[in-house]
Amino acid sequence: MPAITNEIIIEALTKVNDPDKGESIVSLDMIQGLKTQEGHVAFAIIVEPERGPKLEPLRKQAETVVHALPGVISVTVVLTAERAAAPQPQPAPQQPPQQQQLVLSGVNSIVAVSSGKGGVGKSTVAVNLALALSAEGHKIGLLDADIYGPSMPRMMGITGRPESGDGQTLEPMENHGIKVMSIGFLIEEDTPMIWRGPMVQSALEQMMRDVNWGDLDMLIVDMPPGTGDIQLTMSQRVPLSGAVVVSTPQDIALLDARKGLNMFRKVDVPVLGIIENMSYFACPHCGERTDIFGHGGAKQTAEEMGTHFLGGVPLHLSIRETSDSGQPIVISDPTSENAKVFVEIAKQVWDLTQQANADRQEATPKIVIQ
Repeated sequence: MPAITNEIIIEALTKVNDPDKGESIVSLDMIQGLKTQEGHVAFAIIVEPERGPKLEPLRKQAETVVHALPGVISVTVVLTAERAAAPQPQPAPQQPPQQQQLVLSGVNSIVAVSSGKGGVGKSTVAVNLALALSAEGHKIGLLDADIYGPSMPRMMGITGRPESGDGQTLEPMENHGIKVMSIGFLIEEDTPMIWRGPMVQSALEQMMRDVNWGDLDMLIVDMPPGTGDIQLTMSQRVPLSGAVVVSTPQDIALLDARKGLNMFRKVDVPVLGIIENMSYFACPHCGERTDIFGHGGAKQTAEEMGTHFLGGVPLHLSIRETSDSGQPIVISDPTSENAKVFVEIAKQVWDLTQQANADRQEATPKIVIQ
């Protein structure tokens, strides 16, 4: 089978016309960032911001045309409004339409694992939390929403690339009984993602909407660190059942954790609680406990913010080593004290999520016909 090239892709895209302008997206210079690698293709289509919401069919058409080419395994196409559009006359002020949420058929609950800042071990917590929930008998999926720093392929011990049986929907990768999707499956591990916000947001939506998740009790989303535009968009576009905030005991980390917690509350996402990672260090030789980063700050913050303290995860070499090797502690040493910590936290997250779903159902207006 001949290797796919940028020239072949561009030639195919000349058949895709802008519905409003009647010319091809190639002649209109709307293609940006075209990349091909071992049969996997990615590019962006530049559109004016005001036309973006109605051009999803154009994006889908371009995706279909490229996927039909010999040698193409997967296609990622995003709409972006990177270039400034010409000024347009402003209409009378209107109430902005509410953004429609993505619907993931078969997924009962979606829980975001977030952190106000990077470096607090959020991904390690997310992967062990997912595995602990699976060990409790639940059907679990794991979405790596950290586009710039995807870590789930390594942590879950998964190599290779996802396949598509119909050319439209990707099959998630799987290991340890968990369905996983990450941008890391589509790029080399050391390849930097030099994408602007709109492209990242569109890619995240595709990894949820165009993936065959099947029936899941819960989808765990490993969110990017921080409280920027990507996090806000995910919170508004994805029907989150709740969010878990991960922090270390340090004051600066807890300050950022408060920001993350408040962000979710502003967009009406229930905060299930706070997890204190690297909570303490227990010497493997003498058993003496040392609070390297302080201790108890997350519990105090949870009390002050009116949310649950879900537990403290110790700073332990085995947790780091097993995550780096693709055999997280919950799988590799399930009877250890460190694994039991994640299992206890997972039980709380499950119960709190079910309660949050029930509360949401009760808050939904019901029409009674008498």
